[in-house]
Amino acid sequence: MSERKASILIVDDLLTFSRAGRAEMVSDRVDMREMARTSAEEIVQNAGLKGPIDFRIGDLPPVQGSASLLKQVWINLLSNAVKFSAKAEHPLIEIEGALDGDNAVFRVRDHGAGFDMANVEKLFGVFQRLHKESDFEGTGIGLALVQRILARHGGRIWAEGEVGKGATFSFSLPARPRSDGGT
Repeated sequence: MSERKASILIVDDLLTFSRAGRAEMVSDRVDMREMARTSAEEIVQNAGLKGPIDFRIGDLPPVQGSASLLKQVWINLLSNAVKFSAKAEHPLIEIEGALDGDNAVFRVRDHGAGFDMANVEKLFGVFQRLHKESDFEGTGIGLALVQRILARHGGRIWAEGEVGKGATFSFSLPARPRSDGGT
């Protein structure tokens, strides 16, 4: 990627990151299964992939939240799963979800490059990268953006990975509207 293109991507991602912290929160019922499905379709159409990627989407519980912001969560997590699985012989991305008390918990699992758990704390920092840019393009802002959006919804994100065996990104969101005036 050219330096100019990389600079433009960083500026765009920083603007998106900034807006996510200030965007108006309009709370709606969000069909997370449909949102994951349409996000996966968009990514496949726009990624220029060399081969097919198998998305397996389970039943996902609905949540209350900002549909536009939660769409960004799916786009970022699934884009990462595609990017880090693209070199696998048969790329597979599994998406699961379930209710756990008052929360809905979602998982995006890939069988790609993975990461060393010794560096897990770096994943959600701005400009933090665990792989060389020559191996995988990116700005290092996407997961920080996901964390910011989920925090605004009263949720959280965490990850597990193993080098060469893939990664699982899990996140939780309140299944019902919050009583403190948030979503």
